[in-house]
Amino acid sequence: MSDRQTISLEELNAQVGGEPRFSRWYTIDQSRIDSFADDTEDWQFIHVDPERAVETPFRGTIAHGFLSLSMLSAMSYDSELPLENTAMGINYGFNKVRFTSPVKSGAKIRAKFVTKSVDQKTENSVLITRLVTVEIEDEKRPALSAEWLGYIVMEKDA
Repeated sequence: MSDRQTISLEELNAQVGGEPRFSRWYTIDQSRIDSFADDTEDWQFIHVDPERAVETPFRGTIAHGFLSLSMLSAMSYDSELPLENTAMGINYGFNKVRFTSPVKSGAKIRAKFVTKSVDQKTENSVLITRLVTVEIEDEKRPALSAEWLGYIVMEKDA
């Protein structure tokens, strides 16, 4: 177990519908975009060819939508305290994801998390639904909005 601060189930339930929590800002530079393209084998020119991408309405390269989405894990570590006595957490998926604005190379993004619900599934497990908005610094429209599900299994002897 790490030294990281935790949150009780009671405190987690109190977050439902409450104040948003924010991650730090992450720079989405061309190097990160290129690495993601290599990892996913998605080398569409709007992501990896700055010279050609200048001719598009985006006026330059943009991050893959899935890159912005994949950053949620890192962003959640910044802002979401783990539930105390967690044995493991599982990414359970999404009810909804919408990519609403492109993230241009060099832009900074952060996530805003709001807990929508906490559902006790068994004596030792809960399903957490969070509303997530990925904001782009100095932009009015977010990069994406999502309803993200996390399944938490707690230690039995806690």
